[in-house]
Amino acid sequence: MRKLISFMHISLDGFVAGPNGEMNWIKVDEEIFDHVGKRIGKGDAALYGRVTYEMMEGYWPTAGDKPNASKHDKDHSQWYKHAHKIVLSTTLNEKNLINTTVVSDSITERINTIKQSSGSNEDILVFGSPAATHALMERNLIDGYWLFVNPVILGEGIPLFTNIKEKINLKLLSTRSFNSGVVEVDYIVNNSSSY
Repeated sequence: MRKLISFMHISLDGFVAGPNGEMNWIKVDEEIFDHVGKRIGKGDAALYGRVTYEMMEGYWPTAGDKPNASKHDKDHSQWYKHAHKIVLSTTLNEKNLINTTVVSDSITERINTIKQSSGSNEDILVFGSPAATHALMERNLIDGYWLFVNPVILGEGIPLFTNIKEKINLKLLSTRSFNSGVVEVDYIVNNSSSY
């Protein structure tokens, strides 16, 4: 079964955005882009909340076609065009959307069906999308957390972990530090009682 992995930039104190959704504190550079691109490039599906999806749709389909496009923009644009998009939304209509599945109800059943579908065995990454991530967490659908801890303390904002009802054991898969001071931590949910 495919795993649903939350892919987020996070502050040291656990926020994924500032109080008004600000993300200008996130450090990204070519070193991080290249590292992330290798993992993303193996997959063929991504999950977004509606707001993040609309932001992505407004940029990535043509980002690689611009004359001054960076290598990252070209590579990610190509990947984005071919990746299957899954969007949690009660307002989008998938009828006119290309290569996109909209999940508006029966979230647990629909996401579990997608995770069990044939095809790629690669992870389905949940890109950003704090509201979608919270909805998935409430239903115990997140299988792992691929986090990029930024060297900043925000003090307030949108937390990644909220309304957690019970302890979630995690198993560390890997860590990596970058020249920018960002530290990657990759965890999988560990349901084993021996942890």
